[in-house]
Amino acid sequence: MTPTPRSFSHIGLSVPDLDQAIKFYADVLGFYVIMQPTEIVEDGSDIGQMCTDVFGEGWGRLRIAHLATADRIGIELFEFDGNHAPADPLNFRQHGTFHFAIQDPNLEDLLAKIVAAGGKQRMPVREYYPDDKPYRMVYVEDPFGIVFELYSHSYELTYSAGAYS
Repeated sequence: MTPTPRSFSHIGLSVPDLDQAIKFYADVLGFYVIMQPTEIVEDGSDIGQMCTDVFGEGWGRLRIAHLATADRIGIELFEFDGNHAPADPLNFRQHGTFHFAIQDPNLEDLLAKIVAAGGKQRMPVREYYPDDKPYRMVYVEDPFGIVFELYSHSYELTYSAGAYS
């Protein structure tokens, strides 16, 4: 029996400056702040122990905030002491997550806001089906080097036609 598709809950992002990341994700992308920045320390408390379970001993201290998209997907922002940017922000040959996607019908306007806020456009805006559908996409980076994609239309609409032409 095929399982019922699950809902996507949230994604966690490690950022170098939590306050600046909140500003970007709230002011530029329009996400809602649902939990203000909170400091968590490795102190044996319930939340401290939960972090030790995940990160191992010696993680020390972190700051965290929670945001949400209009469709209730969570964006969990972490600022760890001693964090650093990866050598390659789009290491697509390495297993694991290498991007996420945000949908906005005014993709070009959002792209301009991202670049104006210190982000980066990684490629020209492309159309998936230029002769059939007005579906557009572009890869970008936030001001901290986190790579993500912008879609003009929903994932389901974009890929419902089947194979790429």
